[in-house]
Amino acid sequence: MGNTDIFDSMASGYDTPERIRIAKIISNAVREYISDGKNKSAIDFGCGTGLVGMDLLDEFRSVTFLDTSQNMLRQIEQKMAEAHIQNAATLCFDFETAFRSDIRADYVIMAQVLLHISNVEPVLSKLYEVLNPDGHLLIIDFDKNKEIASDMVHNGFDQGQLINLMNQMGFKDVTAKTFYTGSKIFMNQDASMFILDAKK
Repeated sequence: MGNTDIFDSMASGYDTPERIRIAKIISNAVREYISDGKNKSAIDFGCGTGLVGMDLLDEFRSVTFLDTSQNMLRQIEQKMAEAHIQNAATLCFDFETAFRSDIRADYVIMAQVLLHISNVEPVLSKLYEVLNPDGHLLIIDFDKNKEIASDMVHNGFDQGQLINLMNQMGFKDVTAKTFYTGSKIFMNQDASMFILDAKK
């Protein structure tokens, strides 16, 4: 995934009060889309320090925290050890450069991850393969924002364009909605976040 070196260096100080607050808003939005989660497995894809996935551990049978940053995953492993968490695991892997056919899940959650992936279509195609039949890919990210100009990240996404892309890739029942608007939450700009649900 893009910017791994940056995230490695940020890991130990990543959990700021603002990031924790936004993660809670995201995990609450995700809860509305989980059905029969106690019998389902999930992947927190591009999990960072696991702020979203950790808040959803009780919703699923198991959660795999997947990231390209080993330092971020070490933060999660420390949290898991301290809380004696049994239904979770970590995996350091980069879907931008490789694929593993042994990784499977009923839910894949991508919270503020897609904007860091330069070429989104190949990664989304791989995640389609990761999902079990009738599995769900949940993408939480920023709506397109003309105030943002960066070489590091996308400036958000157009929901309609993303829905069309997902449909072309074979996903079905694709829906999206804006669920939160906040002050200075995207590169110090006011921005809104959407959640997209796509079913395999």
